[in-house]
Amino acid sequence: MAQEITAEDIRARVRKLLEEAHPDHVDQFTFRGKQYDHGLAWVHFPEGYGGLGISPGFQAVVADELAKHARTNYEDMMVNPIGIGMGAPTVLTHGTEWMKKNLLRRIFTGEDIWCQLFSEPSAGSDVAGLATRATREGDNWVINGQKVWTSFAHISKWGMLLARTNPDVPKHAGLSYFLLDMQSLGVEVRPLYQMTGEAEFNEVFLTDVKIPADHLIGPEGEGWKVAITTLMNERSAIGGAGVPRKGSGSIGVLMNLWRSREKSGFAPESEVLMRERIAKLYIESELLRITSQRARAARKAGNPGPEGSVAKLVQADVNKRIWECAMDVLGPASLIYEPGYARRRPTSRAKESRTALAKYQFLRARANSIEGGTSEVMKNILGERVLGLPGEPRSDKDVPWKQIPRNG
Repeated sequence: MAQEITAEDIRARVRKLLEEAHPDHVDQFTFRGKQYDHGLAWVHFPEGYGGLGISPGFQAVVADELAKHARTNYEDMMVNPIGIGMGAPTVLTHGTEWMKKNLLRRIFTGEDIWCQLFSEPSAGSDVAGLATRATREGDNWVINGQKVWTSFAHISKWGMLLARTNPDVPKHAGLSYFLLDMQSLGVEVRPLYQMTGEAEFNEVFLTDVKIPADHLIGPEGEGWKVAITTLMNERSAIGGAGVPRKGSGSIGVLMNLWRSREKSGFAPESEVLMRERIAKLYIESELLRITSQRARAARKAGNPGPEGSVAKLVQADVNKRIWECAMDVLGPASLIYEPGYARRRPTSRAKESRTALAKYQFLRARANSIEGGTSEVMKNILGERVLGLPGEPRSDKDVPWKQIPRNG
């Protein structure tokens, strides 16, 4: 059946979906629930789990047909970025049948927001060095530890938790992966405020938190294998999610700022140099967009490999340089940050002016080369796993975790 489906078949399925539930006339949960039921949530997922078991390249056909017939557009990465980008493929690959049947649909609709509980104060880039402990007590695992930089923890229903279940083996071998109910007794979420004034991230304290034994994702001790699935999908989601239209996104904002600039703001020679700079950024953005588009079209069903780190690495660098250029276009006006630094939770920026958005994104883009794995980590992955270069020396590779010196 999978080989028989064509792009026109997919378009017909989308039109049938819209006859049953149209996003302009029903709420998000109703529409996206129907989309899931029609197999149009993740077309490469199996039938019955939001997909049709076909090439993921057909997802672009779904998006195109929806855009033709509906004004309302629910972007996956706005609805539930961590759940859709990372949680769903992890559950599909390693989860139990109960998890697949009860979690996937609510992930896609956005009824259950998800977060990722990997990083710790002393184990950021070195995720496998984490110290949060999970101890088996009867039918439960008891968790104690601290996580940090956890986006959306304050509104999440479920968390993907990586914890140490065996300290007597090397660090990668002693980890297990859990599904954590964020409303569990002993879970405390505290906001972390950024230089934008927002608390987009959180630190999470886990004190004697009980997780049912059947909420283990994958076998005990194989948490690193499950985590790799999450991380590979995370990097692909950040680097290539929602391939933008030509000239849109951050480069579109920059070009509109340039068109509406104060004509007297630049000396003739400076204007020529700035034009060249913007043109170069436009070319780089378009190359990145086309590369992501080609990768999405060529992607086969299954989880992405280390190649997904390419787009993530380049996107972080290009994005930062675009917003730095935007600040230079604004000139002295860029020195004022109108929202101030009052502590607040993130809100939609859809109604902001281009100038305000550029100032915010200049500050926010600093995180692009850190979140989802630092650029330094991406370079190591690409060097070792894509180019086949020798790995960096790792003195702790075969040492039991409890014998590795740690800070704190």
